Formats: sequence, structure tokens, C-alpha cells
Amino acid sequence: MEQSDLKQWEQRCIQEEPPECTAACPLHVDARAFVRHVRDGRWREAWQTLARTMPLAGVLGRICDAPCQARCKRGEVGDAIRIGALERVCVAQAQENYRFTPLPSKGQRIAILGSGLSSLTAAWDLIRKSYGVTLYDAGDRPGAALQAQHAPILSGDSMTAELAWLEKWGVRFEAGAPLPTPSFFQQTVEEFDALYLGLDSIDSDQWPLTRNAEGSLQVDPQIFTTSNPKVFAGGLTSSTILRAAQGRWVATSMDRFLQKVSLTAGREKEGAFATRLFTSLAGVQPLRAVAMADAQSGYSAAEATAEAARCLNCQCLECVKVCPYLEAFGAYPRKYAREIYNNESIVMGTRTANTLINSCSLCGLCQAVCPEDFAMQDLCLQTRRSMVEKGKMPASAHEFALEDMAFSQSDDFFLVRHAPGQKQSSHLFFPGCQLCASSPGQAAALYDYLRTRLGSVGLALGCCGAPAHWAGRREESEKILNLWQKQWEEMGRPQFLLACSACHQMFRELRPQVPIQSVWETLAAVGLPESPNTSPSACLAIHDPCTTREALHLQTAARQVLAAAGIAAEELPLGQELTECCGFGGLMANANPSLAQEVTRRRAALSAHDYLTYCAMCRDRLAAVGKRALHLLDLIFPPAGESDPAARPRPGWSQRRENRARLKQMLLEKVWSEAPVAGANYAKINLMISAEVRKRLDERRILEEDLQQTIARAEAGGPRLRHPVTGRLRAAFRPRHVTFWVEYAPIKEGFEVFNAYCHRMEVKS
Repeated sequence: MEQSDLKQWEQRCIQEEPPECTAACPLHVDARAFVRHVRDGRWREAWQTLARTMPLAGVLGRICDAPCQARCKRGEVGDAIRIGALERVCVAQAQENYRFTPLPSKGQRIAILGSGLSSLTAAWDLIRKSYGVTLYDAGDRPGAALQAQHAPILSGDSMTAELAWLEKWGVRFEAGAPLPTPSFFQQTVEEFDALYLGLDSIDSDQWPLTRNAEGSLQVDPQIFTTSNPKVFAGGLTSSTILRAAQGRWVATSMDRFLQKVSLTAGREKEGAFATRLFTSLAGVQPLRAVAMADAQSGYSAAEATAEAARCLNCQCLECVKVCPYLEAFGAYPRKYAREIYNNESIVMGTRTANTLINSCSLCGLCQAVCPEDFAMQDLCLQTRRSMVEKGKMPASAHEFALEDMAFSQSDDFFLVRHAPGQKQSSHLFFPGCQLCASSPGQAAALYDYLRTRLGSVGLALGCCGAPAHWAGRREESEKILNLWQKQWEEMGRPQFLLACSACHQMFRELRPQVPIQSVWETLAAVGLPESPNTSPSACLAIHDPCTTREALHLQTAARQVLAAAGIAAEELPLGQELTECCGFGGLMANANPSLAQEVTRRRAALSAHDYLTYCAMCRDRLAAVGKRALHLLDLIFPPAGESDPAARPRPGWSQRRENRARLKQMLLEKVWSEAPVAGANYAKINLMISAEVRKRLDERRILEEDLQQTIARAEAGGPRLRHPVTGRLRAAFRPRHVTFWVEYAPIKEGFEVFNAYCHRMEVKS
């Protein structure tokens, strides 16, 4: 990923955009954080939040006219938060000092005429920028007119306290100054490096400056310059917060003028602006503002905390709300994009974001709910591809899934045939590797039925290459897809009939030239067998595979088949275009098994009903966490000998491979009348494994054939260890990048396995 790419990714995530209240404030006070502190009764933190961006908080916090309230999102559902009233409570509650570390003086002096709010704010900012500031006022006490204007809310004591801070930091106050006289103006211009005219507190009619046609002082509305380059003016507005903001913007212009830099560059977001932050109001109940017991005195502390509790704490986080993966890593896409960029850019050191990159299920739910179309799945997949191409992706990340894919493409399972007695095929049934691994009998029954209804239906057994695609191994996935395209052409370009939604997505997106149709569309068109099982125990909840998110016609077809079977069904809260992944997609279950388990559990908890899905892996994932779940084929071709198919356990990894191999042998023998092919010698070794040990092996992705190969090698004279007390044997074997250790003992029926584990270290003999 290039730096420019990172910027584009970051820009598309709006979580760090300010809320409406902050964007509406000319001073950009973090009203969201302020209200949150008030809600929690943290008055000190609330005051510090105000003082961080609000000048003269003890004054302005009392008289602010709070334009933020007009754009408060809570106001769209009930009353807006009374932020101005909360500010007044806060500045009365908190007795805090301002944080200010004086910097070395710049050696330049600025005069400020008038002690209105804009003048006091300009003095506040300029003294903190290390300028010498002298404030002239015509009255006998600076700020007196401002205090009188806002009495009794603004007391004389409050004004005196804020002025004391300015004086402590170095502002000189000169009372009784002859401000209206041209001579005083000219003298001040000559004596100081720059001059500010606070038009909210002084009359400028006598000053020698250019005026407009109406006779008013001509002032640039963006940078507040006048016809004299040393003289700036502002403050003519009825809004108190805007007068303070103009004082701040004037201070910026004067600073830039004295530093001889652009007065206009980079000032686009001064003042109120539009924000891109999205805040969902779904489910928000309308609430009225908390009433004041004494409207003249304002909120009490208790009333203020209650009012602040109505705040929505505006955030986007739409993707994080629905995605356990995004939630698990404790941030949001903008931060993840930076982490991923840094991870990929590392030359030496630990790549700490590998797990983040490889744990995404690539399901696209984040993009479906994001107001700005941020696609975390695209970012993760692109990064996986880049890391694979650069040799930076650890082999362990997706190895087991890729080995399982290789098994499906091996002679143990791979098969492409016309129907018996046929030399051409109008259709080619492609059940996919996972249906055959989960329920080979149903795959065979579906093939038989399709031949009875469609005639010349060929069969293709294998994998579509989705694991390689998800792992970012573009070359491998393209090789497999090219193979299937070649097989399709050699078979006479029949229509693919796909039972797996992941296969459908692969061909739909990466091989659009190959005509495809879901078997659910086919069954909806040709009808179901005469006696499907139409009496499941209760209403079913439909779980749509995440790979159908952008294929709503598949979802519709599955529901049509369900309706044709006479089954009642309910929609899950997150279904159809907003459906969640089961935890298998994108190889999440390989890269982050514990997270995948949590994803599956959360999905299973959305309804108390039995689930109905039309993806074999989804059904098996749900079954693995104890959720009663049916595959749609369980209703059409009920499994033989199973009175309650919803309780069927998930087959383990070894069983899944065995099922695929057995299906091929069975079809060759029964459909094409061919003798079965003998397997490897080690496969004849009989293993006795307890249910507890079998579960442990499955969690560790250790297959029975791994155990058989290890034991066969040890029994043929390979190295092995014997426990002096139990007599059990322990042997190791490294058939590929993984070393397997097996603890076993010979028994009459073969060998009993007590434990096994694996690691990536190589054991030297």
C-alpha cells in the first residue's frame, strides 16, 4: 500500500469526523466530550474540556449562546441537549486553573482597543502566542460594559477572575484611553507592530480607514484586515460565541501578518462547518429536556447530570456495531488502515497486525452498513495479496485451509464426467467441496434428482479455489479457476449448477463468462421431489450465507424452495443483504479460531428457533456451537437413519476428507460402474480414538491421516520413544512444514491414540 492509498482509505472512514455540535461551534469546543464528563459528574474534566478551546471560559461559559444546540442530533428525536445551560453549571461548579506555559517572547507588541468579547479573546490568544499585548479601554474598568450587558448571569467577580489571568500572563490593561480620537489611533499605529479594533465595544467613526458605500468600516470578512495593513478589526455580530471566534481569527491573522506568512492558507474550517459524521437514530426514543427547578438560577448539579445523560454521544461505528471482528481489535477502520499500512511497510521487526489482516471474514457487512462505503474486506484482501507476493505472509496463516483445498483438487476427490452413457452435458453439477465433506449422501441424492429432471447433467467434484482467493494467493486461485474454465470448455460449455454460495461468488465475480445457476434456482424452477420432509419441529430462522450478500436472487430462490416445501420461516435481525458471516469465510476460522467461535456463537444467539441455511459450512459451524441447524437439503433429501437432522453434529476435519473421498468412490462404483481405487498403505492402519481426544485433534487441525503416517513410519523402524512406566510410544513425523507428535500404543484392533500435537519446528535426528 502506498502513502496515497492509505490517505484514501483513512478519508473514507468518518469515525473521527467531529459531531454536529462541535462542527456547529465557531470555536470547535468538544461538546460531546464535555457533556459526557458532565453526565458522569466529572466537573474538573468537563471544565478542562471547555478551557482547552474556549477562551475566558469563566466568562464565555456563562454567556455562550450555544449555536451547537441547533444542530444537536438529539434534537431530531426529542429536545436538543441544553449545552449552554450545562456550560453555565460547569463553570460555576469547577474551580480550576488554566494550563499555560509561557514561551519566549517574540519581541513584537500588539495593541488592542476595546474590552469587548472579541478584544479579550484576541488578547487571550495573542499573549499565549508570546506577543506583548496592551489592551486599551475607554472606561475605568476593562470588561465592565460586557459584564453589564450580561448581568446577572455574568457577575463582576467572574469577569475580574478572568481578567486576572490575562494580567498574570502579561497583558497590560490601560483604562481611560481616548479611543475615539484620531490622534490616539495614529499614535498607537506608530508605536505598535499591529493594532486590533474591537468593534463590539468601541466606535471607529473618527479613524482614518477606508469605508464602504454605507459609511461602515471596510473589513475583509475572512481575515479581518482593513485598508491599513497593520490594523485589523472585528467583533460586529450579535452572537457572543461568534464575537469570541472573530477575536480568535483576528489573532491568527495578526500572528501570520507579523510572521510574514499567508493570511489565508489552511483556514477552510474556521468557524462552523459541515461534518460527515453519521449517527444512527434507529431505536432512539424521544426525550424532553430535563426541567429546571429554578429557571433563573439554571440547572442544579443533579439536574445537569440528568440532562447530560440524554446525550447520544454521537459516533458512527456502524460497522463495529455489527462486526465482532472489527470490535475485537478495539478500534475502527481508519485506525486499522494505519496499522495495516505500518505492518506492511516493516522491513525488519515484528508484524503485529498480521492477525488483524488475516482474521477478516471478507464478508462485506461493514461496507453494507457504512455510510461512506468503506470496505474492510477489500483492504484486508489487497494486503494479503501484497504480503504473499512480497513473501511477507507467514506460511502458517492459511496453511491448513490451503492443504484442504489441495486435497479437494487431488485424485482422492477431483472428478469431471458426463452423465453415464452421455457424450455431452447440458448442465454440469458442481456441489462444491464443503457439501460433499458435510453430507455426501445428500450431494449424491441431489445429483440423481437433477439427472431425472434435466437429463444430461454431468458431474464435477473439486474446489472452486475460494481458500486460495481468500488467502490472497491470486496465482493459485487463478490456476484453479482456469482449470475449471478449461474443463467447462472441454465438456461443451454446459451451464454450471452450483450448490455452494461461495462457489457461486467465485465464478460470478472472477469468471463471469462461465454460465452459472444456483441449484436453488434450479429446484425452484423444476420443482421438488414428491415427498420432501415438510414437518420440522417448529418455525425455522433463515441464515443467509454471507457470500449471497450481493446475490439476492439466490436468497430469493432458497426461500422459494422453502415455501414449496411448506415450511414456515422467520427472518433474522441481520439477514439477506445485512447477513453475518458464520465465522468460516475469509479463512477466519484458520487464522483466528477463538474469534471465529465467538462470531458463530453471536450469530447462533439471534433466534431461539432452529436455523435453516443453504450453505453446508454455515450449518456445520452453527452445529459446532450447539445450535440446532438444518441444511435446506435436509428437508428435501432427509439423511437416512436420522430422525432429528437438526441435531446432527459437525463432522470433524478428518471425517470431512474421508466423506469426500468416499463420495467419489461411491459415485464411480454406483453411477459409472467403476471399481474403487486402492488407497495408500498407511490408510489401512486402524486407530482407536476417544471422543475427548478426537475433539482435541480437531481443534488442533490434526487429521487421522497425519496420525496414520506418523505411526506407520515409527512402526516401520523409524525413531520412537517409549515411556518407562506406561509403555506408551511417542513418535514424530514431518511430512510437510509441520512436525506431528503422536502418543500411542499398539492394541489388538490396531493402535490407540492418547494424544497428538504439532509445531513448526524441525526436529533434527
